[in-house]
Amino acid sequence: MEKITPLYNCHVQQKGKIVPFAGYLLPVQYETGVINEHMAVRELAGLFDVSHMGEVILEGKDALLNVQRLVTNDCSHMYDGQVKYSPMCNENGGVVDDLLVYRIHSEKYLIVINAANRLKDVNWIKQHLIGEVNFQDISDEVAQVALQGPKSKTILMKLIDENMLPAKYYSFVESVEINHITCLISKTGYTGEDGFEIYCKPEDAIKLWRKLQCHSMATKWMIRFHHLKRG
Repeated sequence: MEKITPLYNCHVQQKGKIVPFAGYLLPVQYETGVINEHMAVRELAGLFDVSHMGEVILEGKDALLNVQRLVTNDCSHMYDGQVKYSPMCNENGGVVDDLLVYRIHSEKYLIVINAANRLKDVNWIKQHLIGEVNFQDISDEVAQVALQGPKSKTILMKLIDENMLPAKYYSFVESVEINHITCLISKTGYTGEDGFEIYCKPEDAIKLWRKLQCHSMATKWMIRFHHLKRG
């Protein structure tokens, strides 16, 4: 049975065409059509529900050691607030999944994984942990929306100061308050346009979604179904 994201009712109310995807019920498009949705992201901004993505935490003295064992890219020189894309491979060099590594600090890393591979990835990671590290699958405790397009920064700056936004591509800022909602904001856009990903608690997702819509200069909204770093 498919799951739903915290924003499911918003999609239904906005007449999204709901289809099964990666174990979730998500809108494949809205009434305006995919061309208008595409152009909104190219010219203004589009809002995406990516709450189906998976998120896990590795924390402890050997957190980095385990990250280095799991992914192919070198994460040893990452700074706090940096994000890195990498494949996660098996012993034969085959790809288990592609993912994003967020360095929160030297002993704590957030890893964002594909929704369709969540259970497989979680099991793979858990089976290959060594040393002093704590693993947490926090996927059900996190909602994620993405604001993508050339007007995305302008829209967010109506809600928060510019210095609260990540300045560099593939970086993030933790514990940002958007209208009393505590968020993590990253800049890892997948559309070829400027954009941000905003993580929050599931119970805050609808409030955040509606607030972004209210302040948006976009008139078309769309959903994305895969991740770039994440694909």
